[in-house]
Amino acid sequence: MHTGNWNGELLRNDSQKIHFNFQLEKAASTYLIQIISSENTLNVDEIRQQDDSLIIKLPYFDSEIRARIINSKLLEGKYIKHFADSSTSMVFKAVSTRPRAMMTDEPAVNITGTWELDFSYGKNRMPAVGEFLHERNGKVSGSILTPYGDYRFLEGNLIGENLTLNVFDGGFAAVFKAKVKADKTMTDGKMYNGAYITESFTGKYNPDANLPDSFFNTQVLPGKSGFGFKFKDTDGNLVSLTDARYKNKVVVVQVLGSWCPNCLDETAFLNEYYKANKHKGIEIVALAYERTADYDRSVKALMPFRTRLKVEYPFLVTGVAASDPYRTEKTIPEINKLAVFPTTFFVDKKGNIAKIHTGYNGPATGKHYEQFKKEFEATVNSLLSQ
Repeated sequence: MHTGNWNGELLRNDSQKIHFNFQLEKAASTYLIQIISSENTLNVDEIRQQDDSLIIKLPYFDSEIRARIINSKLLEGKYIKHFADSSTSMVFKAVSTRPRAMMTDEPAVNITGTWELDFSYGKNRMPAVGEFLHERNGKVSGSILTPYGDYRFLEGNLIGENLTLNVFDGGFAAVFKAKVKADKTMTDGKMYNGAYITESFTGKYNPDANLPDSFFNTQVLPGKSGFGFKFKDTDGNLVSLTDARYKNKVVVVQVLGSWCPNCLDETAFLNEYYKANKHKGIEIVALAYERTADYDRSVKALMPFRTRLKVEYPFLVTGVAASDPYRTEKTIPEINKLAVFPTTFFVDKKGNIAKIHTGYNGPATGKHYEQFKKEFEATVNSLLSQ
């Protein structure tokens, strides 16, 4: 097969296509793939050739691509995303090509900056914030922030009034389309998310746009102060915040799932922070809610997170599925609701929950990511000084 640049696409049942770019390289007797989305690169190294087919195991989120080699410049097959007891798939096609040329004229409307967005899915509505960079060559990149987290690294273009932004990270696959008007408003917006989900959105340029702080309002219940959980880690050891490791230390409790792209970004940040600051008296522990309540299956799903990111703090398996409507009561009954993945709890040296942060603004969100890092460090330093 040809090495170098490839254009991939995922085809939904409604004929909408999600595009992504990747680099294919030959390595000894196998192949390596780098999926490139704006400034983000996903390294895929678990690729097996079987007769005239490639089986591409994507590194996170329990997903894979199974493709037939039609010729040296064409692959066709399926992208498959696995869940606890089912799977979804989309038609996959990839063509070897040169890097796509971008427009060189100055766009009629430049969308660089902050946008106030409003998403709707049925009767449900959700505020969002778009952060975009529109370059002279026509390329548009950036991300969209929601109360749940951000949509990671988006990339596409604006041709005339037609805005198209794609994202594919192995687990999250989507394309955003909208009309951008001369008065800097967005109309007819659609997010085609995964194989089936479609959401509508509108928008307007607003440099002061931000998300409401209390959208989910996760709180410690009256009469409660600290966590009483005790769960097995991925090595089978029972762990509690009453263990000697956490005594008289500031503890960050991370709620995650291996199926959650924002959790991956937060884990990367927390691990680097922990390695650089653990000598100050800070500990981090993660509570994992997987697609299944089975311990062994949960550990298997979590290990790519742990090993690929070389995480130095423990992952605890709650034994409760993320989809369980009673997950809060069964695992951390000290709070009113666990509504968002990830959610981060800051626990002081006395074991009291001092602050709760829902969602995560990752590295694709620019100034919002920088602000999150400053607030995170300020919170930890304040608790360390007490």
